[in-house]
Amino acid sequence: MAKGALNLKKARVLVTNDDGIHAPGLKILEKLAKTLSDDVWVVAPETEQSATSHSLTLRRPLRERRLGAKRFSVDGTPTDCVLVAHHRIMADHTPDLVLSGINDGGNLGEDVTYSGTVAATMEAALLGIRAIAFSQQRQADGIVRWKVAEQFLAGIVRRLAAMEWRRDLLVNVNFPAVAPDDVQGIHICRQGRRDQGTTVTEGEDPSGRRFVWIGGYQVDESKDKDTDLAVTARGGISITPLHLDLTHRGTMKKMQGIFD
Repeated sequence: MAKGALNLKKARVLVTNDDGIHAPGLKILEKLAKTLSDDVWVVAPETEQSATSHSLTLRRPLRERRLGAKRFSVDGTPTDCVLVAHHRIMADHTPDLVLSGINDGGNLGEDVTYSGTVAATMEAALLGIRAIAFSQQRQADGIVRWKVAEQFLAGIVRRLAAMEWRRDLLVNVNFPAVAPDDVQGIHICRQGRRDQGTTVTEGEDPSGRRFVWIGGYQVDESKDKDTDLAVTARGGISITPLHLDLTHRGTMKKMQGIFD
């Protein structure tokens, strides 16, 4: 079922992230959220949880810590934080909107499958809550400068909140690594795929034992021109609607012809 426009001023907003409760991007997002709503709550991981994806903590108890009237940390993943906020901390009036980020670095292409920032919005969507993930790309020197996010984020939230929102929908927003005056528009686009996938680096520790290290900085390059990767590479802000139904319907029809 679709939901109509959301009155942001009266909305209860949950702010979370995967970089942790003390991350600068979270502080900026909290500040911006308070310009939109009078009822903003923060429930974020106690420590950094980057690339934890949509993971839950099932084999140990979770502990929450109150840091302020509406500010909490949880010693778990971003998904844990959304669940604890929804079922416990904000149970008297569950969130109307979840804002996740602002991530230190982009969440583009296949990053979506690994990202804790995006995973928090996935959990919100499963709970029937509107949710938006925000990420700010790093500059060439590896440093994140937040000016583009600071200038454009609140306006994007206002416009998205005014639209009809279908169940299981989440939105992924990426801000490019340019100065605010150099932003090349806001573009609705699809999730991309890098030409080169995740790397695995081999090495040797000081004692002579071999190791492998997954990761390294990927190059945001793709031959496709209508994707989040291409938009941000051109200096634009990318907005990508995502959906929790992963069913490939074309293949499903073919399979029905084989097995029916």
